[in-house]
Amino acid sequence: MKKDIKSLPLGELEKEIVSMGEKKFRAGQIYEWMHGKLAGGFGEMTNLSKELRKKCEENYTYTNLEVIEVQESKIDGTKKFLFGLSDGNVVESVWMKYKHGNSVCISSQVGCRMGCRFCASTLGGLERSLAPSEMLDQIYQITRITNERVSNVVVMGTGEPLDNYEGLLIFIKMLTDENGLHISQRNVTVSTCGIVPKMRLLAEEGLQITLALSLHAATDEKRRKLMPIAKKYGLDELMEACAYYFEKTGRRLTFEYSLVGGVNDSDEDAEQLAERIKGLKGHVNLIPVNPVAERNFVESDKERVWAFKNKLEKYQINVTIRREMGRDIDGACGQLRRRYKMESGMQT
Repeated sequence: MKKDIKSLPLGELEKEIVSMGEKKFRAGQIYEWMHGKLAGGFGEMTNLSKELRKKCEENYTYTNLEVIEVQESKIDGTKKFLFGLSDGNVVESVWMKYKHGNSVCISSQVGCRMGCRFCASTLGGLERSLAPSEMLDQIYQITRITNERVSNVVVMGTGEPLDNYEGLLIFIKMLTDENGLHISQRNVTVSTCGIVPKMRLLAEEGLQITLALSLHAATDEKRRKLMPIAKKYGLDELMEACAYYFEKTGRRLTFEYSLVGGVNDSDEDAEQLAERIKGLKGHVNLIPVNPVAERNFVESDKERVWAFKNKLEKYQINVTIRREMGRDIDGACGQLRRRYKMESGMQT
């Protein structure tokens, strides 16, 4: 079986190339073509001999995602991409332009098994996790298409990143490696629904990324109704893991809180949230929930969103309301992929 060359860190690639009877420095050239120059295949690697390129073709697969669909928002220029994988599956990514730079939100899995009630990504279950190369190539393709540098990466698309833990770690290290795009670790955010053992493990990795916790409720009872993972890990255990992450990394956590009208957006909810996170020096990101056709949730009205924000600020909680990007396209995680699968007759 051929190895996935784009998923090999430089050290491993050097061993591979030497084992093929080539000089070690050739690995650096190949790595730069893949992760620096963003080559679309071995054929573009013009400083390699035809013989070496042929050897690479014979021994390795080269991940090059197919662009199936691109949607562009008429409101703010946000672009949503649907990419085809070599096995026929599809994943989506989003490119957002901000004053501070371009941000890309990528998927880490094909589908998701976490079952969060307000999310379209999980409706068809989990197909598989993505390889590091498939995560990286979402960014590479977008960089090539837009011809603009990506400065921030958010692993918050389809999938639970910590459910693809080993692949995620390789992806982060290659993305931030000086031999590749060299994006600062501080500009990488990983979102989790709260897999406590993996959060603690991540705290030990010596990374400087931002961890974003999908919280969405401040009581166990309410969170269990929204997020099945809450039945396994209660809020006390989850907050201890958050404190451990902060203690080990010094990195302030972000708490993602999707406001669902009449479900988790009352003044009492805000007070309970403030009480729950007050000692963690975290930042709350309020998200008006994207309505999903298969669920009966509605977003909170603007007055309620601002009232919730004001209540948190009274308790000295650092809070922002997420700027809504691309709401005139299939903006929520999983919506574009789900629509494509339904229209093309793929199993949902």
